[in-house]
Amino acid sequence: MTNSSLPSEGSTSSKKTTRAFDYLQAIRRSFSYSQVLLYYLFIATVAVSTVGLLQIWNKSLMVLVPMEGGQLTEGVIGTPRFVNPVLAVSDADRDLTTLFYSGLLRVSKEGDLIPDLARSYTVSEDGLVYTFTLKPEAVFHDGHPVTSADVRYTIERTQDPVIKSPRRASWDGVTIATPDPLTVVFRLKQPYAAFMDNATIGILPRHLWEKVSSELFAFHEANLLAVGSGPYRLARVRKDSNGTPLSYDLQAFAHFTLGKPRVSTLTLAFYQNEDDLVRAFLRKDVDAAAALSPQLVEHLRRPDVALREASLPRVFALFLNQNQNKIFSQPEVRHALDLALDKEALIARVLNGYGTPLQGPLPPGSLGFSASLATTTLRSADRLLQAQAILQKAGWKLNDASRVMEYKTGAETRQLRFTITTVNTDELTRAAEYVAAVWRQIGAEVTVATYELGDFNQNSIRTRKYESLLFGEIVGRDPDLFSFWHSSQRNDPGLNIALYTNVQMDALLEKMRAEHELTERLKLAQTFNRTLMQEVPAIFLYSPSFLYALPKRLQGTALAALASPTERFLHVHEWYLEEELVWPFFKTN
Repeated sequence: MTNSSLPSEGSTSSKKTTRAFDYLQAIRRSFSYSQVLLYYLFIATVAVSTVGLLQIWNKSLMVLVPMEGGQLTEGVIGTPRFVNPVLAVSDADRDLTTLFYSGLLRVSKEGDLIPDLARSYTVSEDGLVYTFTLKPEAVFHDGHPVTSADVRYTIERTQDPVIKSPRRASWDGVTIATPDPLTVVFRLKQPYAAFMDNATIGILPRHLWEKVSSELFAFHEANLLAVGSGPYRLARVRKDSNGTPLSYDLQAFAHFTLGKPRVSTLTLAFYQNEDDLVRAFLRKDVDAAAALSPQLVEHLRRPDVALREASLPRVFALFLNQNQNKIFSQPEVRHALDLALDKEALIARVLNGYGTPLQGPLPPGSLGFSASLATTTLRSADRLLQAQAILQKAGWKLNDASRVMEYKTGAETRQLRFTITTVNTDELTRAAEYVAAVWRQIGAEVTVATYELGDFNQNSIRTRKYESLLFGEIVGRDPDLFSFWHSSQRNDPGLNIALYTNVQMDALLEKMRAEHELTERLKLAQTFNRTLMQEVPAIFLYSPSFLYALPKRLQGTALAALASPTERFLHVHEWYLEEELVWPFFKTN
């Protein structure tokens, strides 16, 4: 008997597939040559379209994210000497110090203070005790942990009178305790609202400095071969035949507390003056250049260059010395001189438009500044007419022979005659000449005297021998106006160069300096600003803009809330030159 069985399901399916394939092959063999070409073209088109659609769909779901890599070279004017947060004095010093070192706190993009080396901090109710707790993971570039001993060492070196730190005054009278390796306690003798800014000072590694005496502190090699805990570490210093640094090559520090910088290599190249820097930029020897003068910045415009502008808390004004010229004791004279000036026209003429007009002692971005108070709608011609009217109403008359305004009081005749003293830089000289030309139109005889900076400081500012002084002040982000306007600061080394005296305003400045509540301090700043606008002890002119030329391919830069040019590097760890596409779940902040 013969055995038989039914065909399996798999066998049946295979036969059906084979028959279908044979059928398609038969159809293809029936095609003409041209039909075969069309057939394969159709298959290829379908395949390419499918792949293309899949790629489009894939890209639509992916996101661009910054990636690590790239190299950036920035040109800086000057030569570094003290790459040390205790000693830094020049722009080159401060730029490198910001890149190499970290402080307990760092300024955010919004201008607030955020933890850097510190994990947290507290302030006592009376504003006298500040306690900081360090991040246990914080390390220096050589791998040593950052401890409270390093913080204490840095502040004690800053306070050392032999070392003569430019930041010593900020730490005067402050005591420091270190109860454990991660805790730092500062004690003040009296409340000081701006003290928190002190905590941004870079911290030195004690283990590399502790054997260096105060007398030799400024001469130690670590002042150039810096080791800190900041976003970048030193890779190489290029020097000329005399040993003068030509450039610094920096590498991203992987253990920076706020995250490893995305730009892998950053080079700072040094130039003796702005002309050399501009030529280097035009040759493309450098990718970026900062703190540019408005007169030269227009030469740097290229399709691949982004020109960034930011406000700096600087106030340029004509400070009037009533002790040297009695005409300034008359409020009408001060008001007329102020009103006559078209400050927007001054900025256009001298700064090519890169600046903000001022009516008071507060610059843009500082606590209490109001842009509405700094703008007026008067035309230049109307200003001159109204200024003359103010003088005439106060008893001043134009001498037809000399064409100078005169004021008679008893047997004395005063003339509207005075000198503007300033530094012989291009910007300040041009500003002084512009102001003098305007004031001559209302009957003033104005002379401009310019001096080298050293001579200017020694023989004008320190002695207070000037009638009017055209100069600038760096006020700061959270302005401590005490040094500039309190009557106790009228004599050298005080900075009250207007020799302003007002008992009520002295009390307000003292209260403002001690007030910790931001809302109350804002009210005090606004009151002081309005008072000086009314009294006009100085003719406030402008706050110049900070100008920065960068490659357009560089992303992540933020120039808001700068207190000084070096603060452009505060968020350098967020800059990036390269991007990549990734799936959203691979994205990291």
